[in-house]
Amino acid sequence: MAQSTGLVVLVTGANKGIGFETARQIGLEGHTVLIGSRDAGRGDEAAGRLGSEGIDARPIALDVRDATSRDSVAEQIRSTFGHLDVLVNNAGTGVAGDGPPGAADLAQVRDLFEVNFFSTLEVIQTMLPLLRKAPAGRIVNVSSGLGSLSRHSDSDWEFDAVRLTGYNCSKAALNMATILLAKELAGTGIVVNSVAPGFTATDLNGGGPGAQSPRDGARASVAAALRGDGTTGRFLAHDGIEPW
Repeated sequence: MAQSTGLVVLVTGANKGIGFETARQIGLEGHTVLIGSRDAGRGDEAAGRLGSEGIDARPIALDVRDATSRDSVAEQIRSTFGHLDVLVNNAGTGVAGDGPPGAADLAQVRDLFEVNFFSTLEVIQTMLPLLRKAPAGRIVNVSSGLGSLSRHSDSDWEFDAVRLTGYNCSKAALNMATILLAKELAGTGIVVNSVAPGFTATDLNGGGPGAQSPRDGARASVAAALRGDGTTGRFLAHDGIEPW
């Protein structure tokens, strides 16, 4: 069983974008980062890039939608480390065909829920036994300000016009799961928080005016992953609290 001097951190969807930068910033703090990637080749490449910076980055093939893949990753972590300190649920998707409730392609909406909500919850359930073995487990669910009911209730909000049924609703559902899971795990030493990265240029949105870099977009996830003050059941931005 490998011994790590820092935390053992699994980041899903870590081969690019915010996930890659999350792994990079956590790794630079001296922690072991497991680069979860659906494409093993891309995961190897990402881990190699991080390794060249002196980071203990280890590729691990993970398709969050596949039960066999999830179970295999859990067994690899168990046999190598014996526990998991931090789970960062970064993997997510947005698809063409999403839109307002009256026009959205419902097959695409279902697909978005499958990845952004159901698969995330399945990863959590699979990794919980390993998190329970950690001194202080942490779960970080990467959500979005677009999943905030409070934000969307304000017609003056700068992103009010982004009315994507599948994406926004799946992130709102993820936020509710965060609240419920935090209550379920109260007293166990495991904390659970959602994070809002902010408007970030990624493959999902193609960027645009005002979009921040993935490096900046990773800040909320990194802060929540390394936060040790017991905060749980919150929706965190890099500079404060996001409204539910």
